[in-house]
Amino acid sequence: MAWFGRPGDEQQQTRSGVSPSETEALDAYSRTIIQVVGLVGPAVVQVGVQKAVNERTIYGVTPRLAEGAGSGVIFAPDGYILTNSHVVDGARRIIVTLADGQDVTGDLVGQDSDTDVAVVRISPPNGKPLPAAKLGNSDKLQVGQLVVAIGSPAGLQSTVTSGIISALHRTLPGYGNRMIEDIIQTDAPINPGNSGGPLVNSKGEVIGINVAMLRETQGLSFAIPINTVNWVASMLMRDGAVRRAALGIVGQTAQLSPSIRHSLKLEKPGAVLVVNVVRGGPAERAGIQPEDVIYKLDDHVVGSVDELRRYLERLPEGQKVRVSLIRATTGGARTAEVAVPVAVPRR
Repeated sequence: MAWFGRPGDEQQQTRSGVSPSETEALDAYSRTIIQVVGLVGPAVVQVGVQKAVNERTIYGVTPRLAEGAGSGVIFAPDGYILTNSHVVDGARRIIVTLADGQDVTGDLVGQDSDTDVAVVRISPPNGKPLPAAKLGNSDKLQVGQLVVAIGSPAGLQSTVTSGIISALHRTLPGYGNRMIEDIIQTDAPINPGNSGGPLVNSKGEVIGINVAMLRETQGLSFAIPINTVNWVASMLMRDGAVRRAALGIVGQTAQLSPSIRHSLKLEKPGAVLVVNVVRGGPAERAGIQPEDVIYKLDDHVVGSVDELRRYLERLPEGQKVRVSLIRATTGGARTAEVAVPVAVPRR
């Protein structure tokens, strides 16, 4: 066997089965994981909850308190914690266990089931600032980069798994009434109890909040991108809820004909068909009608209902959006533009 290396390397590889270069790479990998855990581990908490449930017995339905647990990560030293909405939903009591084992009562600041994000706050013991994790930028993620998942599966504090980002921009059924978009897919195992814990990059920055794994598959886990989490958390801390801008329409995704796509120079095959218009809403006041087809908001082409909603939801209340649409007429189809001031439904 040809060998290109230092004298004795071949013999060492034969005895151990691992070459010195492979050992160095493994050590570098291990050092990265250890460093990440050292940076973020102190900010990872267990979120224990007590929820009221109805238990069916031979005597009928009996209400009782059931206990559950998930994970969370402190992102502000004054006690703000990120976790999943489904972890704390319906909780009568929240007990946060810190990395040093202390139990502290938590208060729910707010939750958003549409993105499965919740914010809990605790009072720092002894008034001292808590260790807080640094938040990264999920828009800069790349498939193949190293990630570390930290959480407390089955109540075990600070359990660590690692892997890579295997896909981006996935869509996952949420715990609310809508799909969660732009989900991060990773092969880092996420076990029961990891929900709400951080997904971290090699710099020790939180780039996602772990949300679920598909039990019918192997090696597929998911996290909500931290940029989405950050936006939701800021709304929850300010208003206690997320208020999303809306046009005031009921729409569905529709396919455009090749001729229309060619004439409008649209690459996306779909658009949004207006099925109904909310009476008195922004769209009706601007003259949008059922059967109109919306293909652009401002300069952003929308190919589906999800894309339209995603563009609108972060606009401030009252901001006007320019809606480009196709309208069927007796002489054929024509295009039009209307300016619509978006409304934010109050919860």
